[in-house]
Amino acid sequence: MIESKTSITLGFLIFPGFPMSCLSSAIEPLRAANEISGETAFSWKVIGETGARVQSSAGVWFDPDVSLHAAQDLDYLFLLSGPLAEFENPKHGNGRLRSLSRHGVRIGGISGGVFPLARSGLLDGHVCSVHWCYEAAFAAEFPRHRLESDVIIIDRDRLTVSGAAAVFDLMLNLIEQRLGEDVTTEVACWFQHPLVRGQGVRQKVPTLHRESTSDMLPPSVRQAIKVFGEHICDPVNVDDVARMVELSPRQLERNFKAATGQSPSRYYRSLRLNAARQLVLYSNDSMTSIAMAVGYGATAPMARQYREAFGTTPQQDRQKINLFRVEKNRPIPS
Repeated sequence: MIESKTSITLGFLIFPGFPMSCLSSAIEPLRAANEISGETAFSWKVIGETGARVQSSAGVWFDPDVSLHAAQDLDYLFLLSGPLAEFENPKHGNGRLRSLSRHGVRIGGISGGVFPLARSGLLDGHVCSVHWCYEAAFAAEFPRHRLESDVIIIDRDRLTVSGAAAVFDLMLNLIEQRLGEDVTTEVACWFQHPLVRGQGVRQKVPTLHRESTSDMLPPSVRQAIKVFGEHICDPVNVDDVARMVELSPRQLERNFKAATGQSPSRYYRSLRLNAARQLVLYSNDSMTSIAMAVGYGATAPMARQYREAFGTTPQQDRQKINLFRVEKNRPIPS
């Protein structure tokens, strides 16, 4: 981290449909740190590809301070977007990112911002954090990238963050490096942020159809869920999973229902269908390819169970998301 006593400048490159909560979760702790410390320890710029207005996923419009081409004197640059985001002019946009990186700017992706960052080539050879709801789509588009479920991953000059709360944590870590623990603690207390997470902390994943998260489950159930998650495309028999976690099939069934409210087989199917939905919404893959990617031998059974789970067919889901796309899934320019 930067430890000099000069002001640290962060740029936030926003794409159409970016998550507004991630931007506010990054800027607000920095603003508070400046106020508490009585100095301009941090400055920031909201950046757009062209400088034109950008609409967030919440429908709120933002006027960038500067275009990406004109952005100068940055220490950090973070990309904020949904998973479908691409530059209107990929050659110029990606080239500018690579130029900034060569000149020492540390570059990161927040939430869906890891997608355009990976498309630029700047995540090649780096480990990255991907929000659990995008993991299947990211792995399908970038099969050679190593991804982890940590909330924050800092791999040399690349910083990837899973979501809004994790962005707040990363900013608190930057504040501690620049201003010390006392200011960091006061900033956290201002926002009633209960703890400061760093690297090595895993994302909390909701238990399907339950008010618990994966880290709250009994060890045997948590271990079974881990096995299920590792076998999305090559389905594993539930009886075999029971043996892996050293339970009888009946015991696993009983423990699983008590913890999640559903049977292991139904949970496993929901896990695979949720992965299928990511691919339907965030990839160009054919329905046949998607069915195979989540362990179905044909599209018909996947489509039938998909409709049962989500109340719509995969084709209807894709048609709906295509209302917000143009050719090759590029966002409609705002």
